Amino acid sequence: MAISNNITALLNFIALLCSIPIIGSGIWLSSKPDNECISLFRWPILFIGILILFVSLAGFVGAYWNKPGLLACHLFCMSILIVALLFAVVFAFIVTRPDGSYLVPGRGYKEYKLDGFNNWLQNYVNKGGNWRKIKTCLSASNVCDKVSQHNYVSADQFFMSHDISPLQSGCCKPPTVCGYGYVNPILWLNPTNPTADPDCYAWNNDQSQLCYGCNSCKAGLLGNLRKEWRKANVVLIISVVILIVIYVIGCCAFKNAQTEDLFDRYKQGWI
Repeated sequence: MAISNNITALLNFIALLCSIPIIGSGIWLSSKPDNECISLFRWPILFIGILILFVSLAGFVGAYWNKPGLLACHLFCMSILIVALLFAVVFAFIVTRPDGSYLVPGRGYKEYKLDGFNNWLQNYVNKGGNWRKIKTCLSASNVCDKVSQHNYVSADQFFMSHDISPLQSGCCKPPTVCGYGYVNPILWLNPTNPTADPDCYAWNNDQSQLCYGCNSCKAGLLGNLRKEWRKANVVLIISVVILIVIYVIGCCAFKNAQTEDLFDRYKQGWI
C-alpha cells in the first residue's frame, strides 16, 4: 500500500510541475495584443493549467495521507482535464494549419489573405459583432504605435523588416498591390492601383482607423494568432503527452493500492 501511494504521490508531483508550463503558455498567449482583443482564445489554456495544478495537488495530498476517495476524485477530474487539454491542442493544430500567407510578386516578403485561413477562423472574425469589438480593441491598443517608432527609409525596408508582425503588416499599412506611396510607416498617399483590392479604399491615414476595417487586418490578426498558437502548441503537446503517461501509471498504481488494501484486510480476517 505504501509503495503504491508513494508512486502516486510522486506522479502527482510531476503532474503539478507539468501544469507550470501550461499556465505559462496561457499567460504568454493572454498577454499578446491580438489575444487581448479576442476573449474566446485568451483564457482557456490558462484556466486548464490552473485546474491541473489544483487537481494534481489534491492527488498528492490523497496519496500522501492515504485518502482513497480523494484519489478517485482526482483521477476522475484529471481525466476530464486531460481530454479538455487534448481537445484544445488538436483543435488549435487543425484551425491554425493553413497560414494564409502569400509571396508578393516581385518582392521578397509575404502578406496575408483572409481566405487563406481556416474557415472556422474566417467565420469568427467576419461575424459583425465579433469584428466590431476586435477592431475597437486593436484601435485602442498600441499595435501600430510601435510601427511608427521605427525610421524606415523606404517601403521595401518597411515591408521586409523582421520587426513587423503579421498583425502590424495587415492593420498598419495598405496592401502592396494598391500602390500607395510611402511617406512613413503610418502615412501612405496617392495609390496607383486603387481598384486592385477593396482594402485600397478602406485605408485611412487617420491613426484611429488606418486599415482596421480591412480584410488584410483580419488576415494579419489570424496570422499572428497562428504564429503564437503554433509556438504554444509545442509546449502543450509535450505536457499533454507527459500527463497521459502519468495518468495511466497513476491508474495502475491506484488499482494496485486498492488490491493490496483488500488483500491486507483478507489476511486480517475482515472479509
